[in-house]
Amino acid sequence: MDRDIEWPLHGDIRMYTSVKSEDPSWIEYVVRFTHGVVEWIRPLEEVRQDPTVAKPVWDLPPELWGSGTQDEPVASTEAETPPQTKVEERPALSAEEALLQSLRREGGTLKSLLTECSEHWGYEDPVYRFYHQSFKVYGLQERTQVIVEKLQALAPDRPLNPWFVEIIEAGTGKKFKPEDNGRWMEVTRPMLEAFFHARFFLEMAVRYRDLEEPPQVLPSGYAALLHLFGLR
Repeated sequence: MDRDIEWPLHGDIRMYTSVKSEDPSWIEYVVRFTHGVVEWIRPLEEVRQDPTVAKPVWDLPPELWGSGTQDEPVASTEAETPPQTKVEERPALSAEEALLQSLRREGGTLKSLLTECSEHWGYEDPVYRFYHQSFKVYGLQERTQVIVEKLQALAPDRPLNPWFVEIIEAGTGKKFKPEDNGRWMEVTRPMLEAFFHARFFLEMAVRYRDLEEPPQVLPSGYAALLHLFGLR
């Protein structure tokens, strides 16, 4: 790797060294990270003897390795009740996980809309109409609003990014008036800007629609999508 990458570690790191003496001994510590933040640093033996602390994964039998989740570290194998009698509740989805679920569910519809917004009449012609100073560029507003509605439906309980909303409002809801010809750039350029921003987020939604879980390292387009829904 040729650059530093932020990596939000969620788990334990084992640190150890030896003391050089007549009776050499090991010194071992556990550093526990919770979503990228150090929770504590404690001697390994102290952690092993504390029944209230989830045990490091290397102290568990191999068949239990990987049984922890990103939000719940691996727990001790000493359970008060047999595993078969436990009733585990399914954890509620986080807002980001719910968004990914919506992306997977609506992926086909989003892809079809992106195709329409990338073809001749949905993409090439409206931009041409702007430079040709044709009133037909006003029709682009309807397509922009359709995209925004589809995006909002992915997370209907979350407000869209206020900058994005401002851009959309500035570039939609306009009707052609003859006097607009005298201030063409002022009136119509926001329409293209609104469409381009909406289409960008639509493209990112399609690009990352197959993610099964939140990625540890965020691609820029996916991070922008999180910003759209106030998740970053």
